[in-house]
Amino acid sequence: MHHPSTPVDGAPKRTNDEGILVSDRHELSGDRQRTSPITFYRQVIAELRKVVWPTRPQVVNYFFVVLVFVLIMMAIVAGLDYGFGKAMFAVFA
Repeated sequence: MHHPSTPVDGAPKRTNDEGILVSDRHELSGDRQRTSPITFYRQVIAELRKVVWPTRPQVVNYFFVVLVFVLIMMAIVAGLDYGFGKAMFAVFA
């Protein structure tokens, strides 16, 4: 079983001066410089190329799953609204 304080890859964990865990990519320091908009844009495009985009059948399947879920939730909320409305009229009318 994996223990939360033990890294999965076996690499030692790094901490900053305050003992806070720091990732390899991000240092918690005040001397970082801002990224230029062009560099930011290039990094965004590079990250988007790494994305595994869903296929058309997956998108259609996800659409129907979400649609059914939303319809079920609407029915539950409408039923509760109707029931509480009837209860309130029965109590206060």
